[in-house]
Amino acid sequence: MADALISVEVAYAKPDRQNIISLILPIDSTAQQAILASGILQQFPEIDLSLQKIGIFGQACKLDKPLTDGDRIEIYRPLQQHPMEARRYRVSK
Repeated sequence: MADALISVEVAYAKPDRQNIISLILPIDSTAQQAILASGILQQFPEIDLSLQKIGIFGQACKLDKPLTDGDRIEIYRPLQQHPMEARRYRVSK
């Protein structure tokens, strides 16, 4: 019997550019394996998985999270400003 496969996406976005890469992986793949297999780290060399958070459909997760069919792994950029500081700034204007 052939190994079961899943279809997933890896997504990363910058203000001026985004990329979503579709992949077919073995059913026991992790988020980190999907990111590495996608080649997205070569396209965006500024990504540092030791510092940046990732998630699946907006829910934070760890790199060793097992994937299920249809998952979209998102690599989040570091915040430029703390959300509370940004809110205070908007309110003061």
